[in-house]
Amino acid sequence: MSMLAATDTTEGPTLVLLHAFPLDRQMWEPQLHALAPQARVLAVDLPGFGGSTAGSGPFTVDSAADSVAEFLTGCGIAGPVVMGGLSMGGYVAMAFARRHPTRLAGLILADTKAEPNDDAARQTREKTIALVRDKGAAGLIESMLPKLLCDQTRETRPAVVDAVRAIALRQPAETLVNALAALRDRPDAMPGLDGVTVPTLIIVGEHDTVTPPLSAAGMAARVYGSEVVTIPDAGHLSNLENPAAFNAAVAAFLAEVGPTVKPAAV
Repeated sequence: MSMLAATDTTEGPTLVLLHAFPLDRQMWEPQLHALAPQARVLAVDLPGFGGSTAGSGPFTVDSAADSVAEFLTGCGIAGPVVMGGLSMGGYVAMAFARRHPTRLAGLILADTKAEPNDDAARQTREKTIALVRDKGAAGLIESMLPKLLCDQTRETRPAVVDAVRAIALRQPAETLVNALAALRDRPDAMPGLDGVTVPTLIIVGEHDTVTPPLSAAGMAARVYGSEVVTIPDAGHLSNLENPAAFNAAVAAFLAEVGPTVKPAAV
């Protein structure tokens, strides 16, 4: 099993944040202190990313969810948590909800989707794997930036562009290839959403072309009582592109969910 790294604010109810591909937990910097008054925020590196080890088994969204569950147990967090994920992190969060439902107090799905890849998308993943093997993280991130960040962000917020590029560049090529294979082969999460009974917040960037607002609406239709919040002036990485609106949506959701178990510090 992987040894996972995390950033921990150590106070309040537990909010777990799972990062997008091809990034790591540093993408959650705008959320850590902003949400700290309401939650103990755990931003976790998924296996092989950031400071986490890859582990000995294959990387799948299900195995990643199990690694997160084991990590929480190791932190002394036995009670339910609010699990949030963006993009790839959302896929893992949905797997966590399927596989560990009793450990869930709330669910946040940001800029993600539940449908599996069709044949065309699987072929695109294969091409991206070949790109990483040929040009590494540098080639990957340059091809992905126009999809990850909307035009306005790329044109007017160079610091955000530079931060995303820097995080991606430090991820090992082997980790990126393994994660791309996991994303290619991820299961259909739609049926699992039917069984989600905890409060659920679905967030989507206004200009997200990777997992667009239509995908968010499709997920919301499967989760009874879920809420959709659209983040203006944002693309796929809505938490970085408009952190004020993203944080406000999460803070309001946490207030509705109420306190969860406050665990001991790591």
